Amino acid sequence: MKSKFLAAGGVVAVAAAALTGCSAGGAEEASCTNKIVNADATQVSVWAWYPAFEDVVDLFNESHDDVQICWTNAGQGNDEYTKFSTAIEAGSGAPDVIMLESEVLSSFSIRDALVDLTEYGAGDVQADYTDGAWKDVSSGDAVYAIPVDGGPMGMLYRKDILDQYGIAAPTTWDEFKAAAQALKDAGAPGVLADFPTNGRAYNQALFAQAGSVPFAYDNANPTEIGIDVNDDGSKQVLAYWDGLVKDGLVATDDAFTADYNTKLVDGSYAIYVAAAWGPGYLQGLSDADSDAEWRAAPVPQWDPANPVQINWGGSTFAVTSQAKDKEAAATVAKEIFGTEEAWKIGIEQAALFPLWKPILESDYFRDLEYPFFGGQQINKDVFLEAAAGYQGFTFSPFQNYAYDQLTEEQFAMVQGEKTSDQALDDLQASLEQYATEQGFTLE
Repeated sequence: MKSKFLAAGGVVAVAAAALTGCSAGGAEEASCTNKIVNADATQVSVWAWYPAFEDVVDLFNESHDDVQICWTNAGQGNDEYTKFSTAIEAGSGAPDVIMLESEVLSSFSIRDALVDLTEYGAGDVQADYTDGAWKDVSSGDAVYAIPVDGGPMGMLYRKDILDQYGIAAPTTWDEFKAAAQALKDAGAPGVLADFPTNGRAYNQALFAQAGSVPFAYDNANPTEIGIDVNDDGSKQVLAYWDGLVKDGLVATDDAFTADYNTKLVDGSYAIYVAAAWGPGYLQGLSDADSDAEWRAAPVPQWDPANPVQINWGGSTFAVTSQAKDKEAAATVAKEIFGTEEAWKIGIEQAALFPLWKPILESDYFRDLEYPFFGGQQINKDVFLEAAAGYQGFTFSPFQNYAYDQLTEEQFAMVQGEKTSDQALDDLQASLEQYATEQGFTLE
């Protein structure tokens, strides 16, 4: 039955090109980009694009006599997923362990491409992660990956700009709108923030904060899915942002373009509603204004008496069904980021936000001071509480398709072609039609 769902994987179309750097015999035949310390040990091939990852790999290999990692960067995001999809179809060429964003796990597990790690000791490490992080890698009783880093959300803001216009950092979405209006009324050259119609997981997180649960899906019943993307919470949020757009209070620039990156750091946006990886992203932009004063604060709330924490992004390590030694592969997935030393590399060199509780809850991580934010302890002030309060999220097995459709509908809205309600109603209809065409039964 699962063969019917190839297209429903929705991550990527099957690529025609051969796997870059891998022979038809499998990813294990590709040359490693790292040193193998013990040539007699079992080698586990890994695809990952983490920054500063080679140091983490070297640390693992130096501390493990029986298992060694052979690492390849097969591309980031969809570039890697395209190669993985090709390998799934070919029946060979996949790595033993693969870095996947949590939002695409269902897209690959439905194709029998990932190993359920419950029989390989996943339960032994579950207590090392928050409930929300573990939910993101689970479906029913199955566990398809080990969490690595996450994106609990906060608000990064230009203190110097808000101070210049006498505006307090907003704590609620009502205050956010008032701040946007005050900035406009003062004749500021920029706007308070951007609303990117291509925000994808960002937009979905905003909806989730207002109670949206867009998908009901469990791999125990892989042919059934519930879709509810035009719920009251989503409509409330999208109508709010549509109002800000129509009043000229926010920009509608596409996220992660060169122009967007420039505007993030040149004062065009006074606020960047961001994930915990946002501080590292900001610091990495080459045109950062050296005179800017950045600070971090909790994400604004709809009801401050009942705060809801949300998440944008997150990556995992999954064991592929093509792994020859699944036990060894599971050891890599569980242990590569299972030490404080590895995580200090991830935090200090790669700006990752850890989901591994021994470092997440450590004094070291809590008390870190960030010079880019004026020495502020942003983990203690913002992101630790956001991570602890995140309850997890259920993604669809065709999440990329759903995001593409959401982008189209939001773009039509900001162009004035549709109301916010109509955009979400049309999104609901298109996803229901797609799911039915792919062989799913709607709950």
